[in-house]
Amino acid sequence: MSLNGVTVKPSVTLAPPQLDEGGAAALLPLKVVELGFQVRGQALLEGISFELDTHATTVVLGPNGAGKTLLLRLCHGLLSPSTGKITWGRSSPGEAAARIAMVFQNPVVLRRSVLGNVTYPLRLRGVPRAQRRSRALTALERTGLAALAARPARALSGGERQRLALARAWAMEPEVLLLDEPTSNLDPQATHTVEELVRSLRASGVKILMTTHDLGQARRLADDVLFLNQGRLLRHMPVERFFNAPEHSAIEAFVRGDLLL
Repeated sequence: MSLNGVTVKPSVTLAPPQLDEGGAAALLPLKVVELGFQVRGQALLEGISFELDTHATTVVLGPNGAGKTLLLRLCHGLLSPSTGKITWGRSSPGEAAARIAMVFQNPVVLRRSVLGNVTYPLRLRGVPRAQRRSRALTALERTGLAALAARPARALSGGERQRLALARAWAMEPEVLLLDEPTSNLDPQATHTVEELVRSLRASGVKILMTTHDLGQARRLADDVLFLNQGRLLRHMPVERFFNAPEHSAIEAFVRGDLLL
């Protein structure tokens, strides 16, 4: 099961899996084709198509209400598309779900210690007992929470809870990590810690797909940008072009800090 216990529903009949070097079906490319999502007849996302085929950091940008978080939830399988399809390479839905982790803007914490919040998902994943504690402590150390390992998780501050969610995801050793505004509640030092973690994960071969409202963070972390506005994908382009030659008036306005109406 995935970090959130989600099984992605298949959109199409999949061909026999193509195996990567480890013998598992490749997760990439992620293909999104004519994706749409409606609620009570209102289109929240419409006609979105893109392909991600490298282990880079892809940042989803756009104004509030553009559909950024919704797109991540659909890619993870928490929601099913109203139209279109999402496929993760030639992996089966179950295989994909087990190899993707997602960190939410407001993560849920269990009624356990900080350490227990990291070891429990590892137990559900079937990680041997002898490995769980060491993997969990390493993740807590990496996110600056090792000193709080014995503390009740629900006593943590909002920023500490977000770092705990990142530690939990990191300990799962995902191949793809979806991050929804991962530093929105963090102070500058904690933000720096999270960004360093994202860089380390990317360097280790983890595909990062994240949303952020912070243009500076996008400049620091992104390799490419998906820009959404009013439920539509306006551009998918390298980060340098996005900021320096956006080729779209809405992106130019967004980068200037203007409101998009």
